[in-house]
Amino acid sequence: MSFPVVTVGDWVRLQAKLLDALGIERIRGVVGGSLGGQQALEWALAYPDRVDRAIVLAASPRLSAQGLAFNAVGRHAIMNDPNFRNGDYYEFDAGPDVGLAVARMMAHITYLSEESMHRKFGRRVRNGDKAPLAFDPRFEVETYLDHQGRSFVERFDANSYLYITRAMDYYDAAEQWGSGDLVEACRRIRSRVMVVSFSSDWLYPPAHCREFAQAVCRAGKSVTYVNVPSDYGHDSFLVETKAVGHLLEHFIGHA
Repeated sequence: MSFPVVTVGDWVRLQAKLLDALGIERIRGVVGGSLGGQQALEWALAYPDRVDRAIVLAASPRLSAQGLAFNAVGRHAIMNDPNFRNGDYYEFDAGPDVGLAVARMMAHITYLSEESMHRKFGRRVRNGDKAPLAFDPRFEVETYLDHQGRSFVERFDANSYLYITRAMDYYDAAEQWGSGDLVEACRRIRSRVMVVSFSSDWLYPPAHCREFAQAVCRAGKSVTYVNVPSDYGHDSFLVETKAVGHLLEHFIGHA
């Protein structure tokens, strides 16, 4: 926890330094989804002369209050795990695994939609379990989330989770580049922009993505907005590969 807080802007500046070292002056297209979409937007704002096309998938210029709330609860679970030890858990046998698993379970709910959860789980019980009422996981959705939490702990670090979610929280393109005015911030953009939302995404809902696209338009810049019908929630940008691939191929390949 002695490491300084990092931001989306920090990541993009680091990426720019890497491109400088590689001798790459301009980018044909920068594309990202979710937190990666925020980075794609930041590229268009921070380095307008280096980007030809910016493709922002399932992301908007800032996270909603609901998104902030879910991230806050996840961090609370980690930082209040008895094994967190103010982030200095690496020399101990046990880290904040329970807190990190809970954080992942919370976050994973935001990646799905009511439609997809109903289709995958509904109110089905495990193996037709008819045991008496108890507090052990009984519904299939419970065991699924438990699996997501446990598997996440095996491949991810709790401190990294804190820093990454905080970077997502802090990103606010309008505040950073337009003193709170999103249209003013978008005046910096010189690239062609494509904004893609997904109909059932409630972490970065279509209305927020459309608001961003409209701000780019009002700033007098070139923008394409597409709302892709999908029942997969925020995960749609990862699942709807055919639709997303078609959009990217056309937009990046277009003269």
